[in-house]
Amino acid sequence: MNTLRNSVRLVGNLGTDPEVKNFDNNRKLTRLAIATNESYKNDKGEKVTETQWHNLVLWGAQAKLAEDYLKKGDEVAIEGKLANRNYTDKDGVKRYVTEIVVNEFMKMR
Repeated sequence: MNTLRNSVRLVGNLGTDPEVKNFDNNRKLTRLAIATNESYKNDKGEKVTETQWHNLVLWGAQAKLAEDYLKKGDEVAIEGKLANRNYTDKDGVKRYVTEIVVNEFMKMR
């Protein structure tokens, strides 16, 4: 049950091409954004689709695979965990970010 404590699984479409950073110690970081859609009927019986955007972070071998095989628009399934971080922007404002650190992904088509 420990693996359920901080676990995220999503299927959606990539809204960006992989953004890759290489570090001095041969580590690789890839960032992506994934959109998930949920549809329902409102009070008037009209179909409404809501889109949620999620920031993804991949490291190491997963980052390399994402760089080589994924592109904007691809449908992917991901499994990972939530991570929160903060930083101070160039104007001195503290910003907070929630990301999904991806352990595994699979291109759907």
